[in-house]
Amino acid sequence: MPDPITEVEQPDPGKPGKYRWYVLGLLTIVSMFSIADRLVFSILLEDIKAEFSFSDFEIGLLGGLAFAATYVVIGFPAARLADRSVRKNIVAGAISFWSLMTALCGLATGFWTLFLARTGVGVGEGCSGPASQSLVADYFPRRELAKAMGFLTLGATMGTAGGLIVGGQLNELFGWRYAFVLMGLPGLLIGLIMYLTVREPRRGRYAPEGAATKQQPLGETLKELLSNKVFIGLSLGWAAQIMIGYALAFWMAAVMIRSFGISSGEVGLFLGLAFLIGGIPGPILGGYAAEWLTRRDERWRAWLPGVVSLGCLIPLAISLTSGAFWPFLIWFAFAYAIYVASQAPILSGIQAAVEPSQRGFAVAIALFFNNLVGQALGVSIIGAISDWLAPEFAQNSLGVSVFAVSLVAGIIAMAIFAWTAAQMEPSGYLARMADNSA
Repeated sequence: MPDPITEVEQPDPGKPGKYRWYVLGLLTIVSMFSIADRLVFSILLEDIKAEFSFSDFEIGLLGGLAFAATYVVIGFPAARLADRSVRKNIVAGAISFWSLMTALCGLATGFWTLFLARTGVGVGEGCSGPASQSLVADYFPRRELAKAMGFLTLGATMGTAGGLIVGGQLNELFGWRYAFVLMGLPGLLIGLIMYLTVREPRRGRYAPEGAATKQQPLGETLKELLSNKVFIGLSLGWAAQIMIGYALAFWMAAVMIRSFGISSGEVGLFLGLAFLIGGIPGPILGGYAAEWLTRRDERWRAWLPGVVSLGCLIPLAISLTSGAFWPFLIWFAFAYAIYVASQAPILSGIQAAVEPSQRGFAVAIALFFNNLVGQALGVSIIGAISDWLAPEFAQNSLGVSVFAVSLVAGIIAMAIFAWTAAQMEPSGYLARMADNSA
């Protein structure tokens, strides 16, 4: 009889079927709410800043450090639990908790109450990512994993757009406090649906014979992961590269409000549509491209995100230097489409580079670097540089800061991904992961 704490025995669906797409769709919706609840702050920040007289640096702390600090800390115990427990229950509980904390952001009375509510959002969301990606890896064989991760990434795109569009409209209608409350409530229903309708798959069912599916001691798991050069390279490259993503997702609404003098509702609508126009085809094409390229050479899991990390900077520069609204928006959508094409090869590469028993903890380590560098550090640095440049560049200081940090991040990411590709020889675990279900 299975231990109800460590594993729940479920019928193994066997060969891939249509049900896996339902699970992927629901996990994509969970991801969408995760990003929407995380980034709705960005469309509300100008009103929050005005009410409490915050500086850009303080706003950066609330948007970055307050969320990311608890996100990365809670991610490790949550990931260890995900590698031995019922993952769908973890995801269901996580979205319910962070949705409640998002609603509580609307009750803030100042910096520290808002800071604490944002840390609560980080606690909930930190439990979701490792379990979600581990589930996807057990519902899709390796030949489809990059494509599946590409679709999962759509959740981030839809969440970014939804947080801007819906959050902006709610702010216009009801104010920023009710915007937080109304954005948080739907997640409680999604958590209930997740708990009631998703089956827990057999762990490691698409892994090759001999792969470790039983959780190892923490010390052994850490030793293996930290000595895994491919995993470390993808994680560090992602951490550098994600600074671009958070720069775009968190600060571009404020850039538009300051540059074009339009309302938060208008910014949310148009910028949200730009995120959708660029963000829907980007991850799908990136997933299919990664699937096609990696069948020929595994190193494309690192080469592809390295190339797009630099490639997105050209249209971003054109966007930020455009003096007119529509050229700004069009070039921004193009830059974002290129950027998000990187996510599928990174996520699938991390899952492919580690043992099934390590997947959740591997994601937690990757997200630790991701959020510590990309969100906590990157978002705050952009705010600090903007404050420093304000006497010289006035309302344009934020745009200059966004591009400067994105440029440095893109160069560093390309260098790390190039090094990682050099470690991807056809040997070790990656070679054993050659798809035996093809």
